[in-house]
Amino acid sequence: MSNKEEILEKLVKGELKLHEIESYTDNIQAAIEIRREFAEEIAGSSLPHLSQYSLDLTEAMKRNIENPMGTVQIPVGLAGPLQLNGQHAQGAYYVPLATSEGALVASINRGCSITREVGGANVRIIDDKMTRAPVIRAESVIEALKIKEWIERHFIELKEAAESTTRHGRLLKIDPIIVVGRYIYPRFTFTTGDSMGMNMVTIATDKAMDILTRETGAHVLALSGNFCVDKKPSALNLIEGRGKTVTADIIIPREIVEIKLKTTPESIMEVNIAKNLVGSAIAGSMGFNAQYANMIAAIFLATGQDAAHVVEGSLGITTAEVKDGDLHFSVTLPDLPLATIGGGTRLETAQECLNILGVVGSGKVNKFAEIVAGTVLAGELSLMGALAAGHLARAHKDLGRG
Repeated sequence: MSNKEEILEKLVKGELKLHEIESYTDNIQAAIEIRREFAEEIAGSSLPHLSQYSLDLTEAMKRNIENPMGTVQIPVGLAGPLQLNGQHAQGAYYVPLATSEGALVASINRGCSITREVGGANVRIIDDKMTRAPVIRAESVIEALKIKEWIERHFIELKEAAESTTRHGRLLKIDPIIVVGRYIYPRFTFTTGDSMGMNMVTIATDKAMDILTRETGAHVLALSGNFCVDKKPSALNLIEGRGKTVTADIIIPREIVEIKLKTTPESIMEVNIAKNLVGSAIAGSMGFNAQYANMIAAIFLATGQDAAHVVEGSLGITTAEVKDGDLHFSVTLPDLPLATIGGGTRLETAQECLNILGVVGSGKVNKFAEIVAGTVLAGELSLMGALAAGHLARAHKDLGRG
């Protein structure tokens, strides 16, 4: 079968599945077009914008997408320069931000201008790790405790097995190991280099589990037991950290707070306490901040990160204090999974945005993490200033409603 019309007709009749199209045509681009035409049949209208793209979907099919039919487009704005005094990111950076939220880029840009005004924000990486935690079933509580003890005694063998699967991953520890009834949840903690590393640590943990099941007879119910914790809000990740744990702070003289943010250090401090700390506490939130997710999502979409990790990146705590009459402002992101190689970072638009930041390829992930944290600080500072000054609604009216 090679005729596009015949293939499309079989799709519509349910005689052919979406993933089987490539088997019936040696032209991958034709297969993409057939899928899109099928979607047009479902929609009852044409889909011209999904068909406009410059990405190489043939390459993307190898690792990034199945059943491709086109791409979506998100506006990308540029904020900066963001002035940073990091250990890895030192200097001024222009930050590409993919978003459809009016006022966001302008808000971040205002925060960036303050970093320039005061000579830069300080940024440091506190910790770096990626985790995978399987769930293991024993015959009883007694057997579960024996398996826990076995893991603790045989860490070196498990480490050697795990690391045999990767050139870059290193198993740091298996901790904590939680027993609930006859279920055991060991949290494998790795470093993963410039890769975000979820696939890496999954494969490595799977290899370690081969040894455990062979030696103990335990049954691995699932390679992920939700104790990792991947792509979900978690107090464990807030405390223990996951991905990069990064913090950034800045001291802003009173006169700059008054001129640039139209408010005072005392007002920002009070709003931060009432909103980000008390307000978040009464809501049961694990994100004691105003809008980390906005900056994380915009950068992740622009640079080809796993967008689902925005839920982890949105965890974190903002502090604001008056120090000798000036404003000390900080953001701490305990759970920031990101990469400069692998995954979606290979997509052409992601490569271009990473190039703008100067973080393409190996050896750049720490610099990238510091830039992300600095961007979060800029956006958070700007929003807190707008709230303290009573300008938030006006900004959204002016910039978000055209």
